[in-house]
Amino acid sequence: VQLQASGGGSVQAGWSLRVSCTVSGNFVSINNMGWYRQAPGEQRELVATITRAGNINSTDSVKDRFTISRDFAKNTVYLQMNTLKPEDTAVYYCAVDAITNPLKIDRYWGQGTLVTVSS
Repeated sequence: VQLQASGGGSVQAGWSLRVSCTVSGNFVSINNMGWYRQAPGEQRELVATITRAGNINSTDSVKDRFTISRDFAKNTVYLQMNTLKPEDTAVYYCAVDAITNPLKIDRYWGQGTLVTVSS
C-alpha cells in the first residue's frame, strides 16, 4: 500500500490550499482516512479524519477553516484549507487504515507535504 501526497506549498496568511493523497497498491478496502501535521519542533498531531461512512473528526483549531473529504472511486482523501494562518505551517501527512489480504488492517502513512504560511 502506497500513499502519494501532493498539493503543499507556500502561501500568505488568509489564502487557501488543497492537499490530496492517493492510495495505491494491493488492498481490499480503506477504512479511515486522515491528515496529520507536524510543525517544527512539535509532535505530530491529528488534523482531521473521515470514516467510510463520512463521519469526520477534526481538531478544534481547524474546524471552521479546513474540510476533509474523500473520493472512493479515486482512493483519494483531500484537505481543503481555507483562511490559512502562520501557525498552520507544518508538514502534512496523510494516513489510511487499509485492509489487506489475509484480512488484516494496518495504518499506512504518506511521505508528507510541506505547507508554509507567511504573515
